[in-house]
Amino acid sequence: MDASSSFSITQEELNLFHQIDRRLYTILVMNLWRDPVESIQVMALWLWLERVGFYDVVHRMLALPYALVNELADEAVTCLNIISNNNDQHAASSSSEANEIPLTQNFMRKDISIPFFHEHRLLATQGISRVMNEVCIRALSDIMQEAVRRNAAQKTADSQTMMPNPLQQSVFLPQLVVGQHEIWGSPEPRMVPPGVPPEDRTMFVTFSKGYPVTESEVREFFTRSHGDCIESFHMQEVHQPQDQALFAKIVFKSAASIDKILNGMSKVKFAINGKHVWARKFVPKSPRPNLPTPTPMPMQVPIQFGTQFPFGF
Repeated sequence: MDASSSFSITQEELNLFHQIDRRLYTILVMNLWRDPVESIQVMALWLWLERVGFYDVVHRMLALPYALVNELADEAVTCLNIISNNNDQHAASSSSEANEIPLTQNFMRKDISIPFFHEHRLLATQGISRVMNEVCIRALSDIMQEAVRRNAAQKTADSQTMMPNPLQQSVFLPQLVVGQHEIWGSPEPRMVPPGVPPEDRTMFVTFSKGYPVTESEVREFFTRSHGDCIESFHMQEVHQPQDQALFAKIVFKSAASIDKILNGMSKVKFAINGKHVWARKFVPKSPRPNLPTPTPMPMQVPIQFGTQFPFGF
């Protein structure tokens, strides 16, 4: 979407025009609790991709599960790091890992890879900065301001909750709040009894476009290497027979199994029957309680690519 116009429009009209963009940004910062400044850069990247021919990115992303949106945002951050890195040797090394953004490759309707961002780094820097100024600052800054205030209030509340009370003998634990939206079904109660909760024993795997992988193939691969280690397996649901699952969530019986599989790496790549599979530890980002909004202090938030803007824009 392009907010540029030869006539003046109100802020309300601008927000209405960019309501789809605002919905996706809200999911990133309010539902997934992602960093508001980083997320506004992610939005600028996705909107720039729409301008250069990757059509309908934001609209289609709204139909995805929150977990998948979160993973796509992580891959977008990887792309932003490539774009902003001026070290040619590091960029060249990174560009050799053309499959570091498998979900993005699967999601986009045109070919895209890490080398694409390295080769078009200058064009991307200029284009993303322009989108930041024309769209993101004007149409998303109020949501960003709200998220920053909410996060600051939550941080204060967390510190107060965890502070021991000398007048009481009991231990204060953070309250578990079930939000309206859940990433992976209903959350498990965080009980004190021994045992590692499922979210700490879960791995997120993604599959390569054009090479569909079945649940039985993945199960066999891990059980052959690590024994009877899988507690549950959740493959992405597909609605058409010809559609390919893009990811799966695997809950292991022991967190040690994930440590052995990752072997100290944040992400590893396997070949299962000649098909590439990427694995990483699943990091859930659950909704938190709504908190009173404190009075904001005047500040500036630096934006990558040299853009700065104050709250109250």
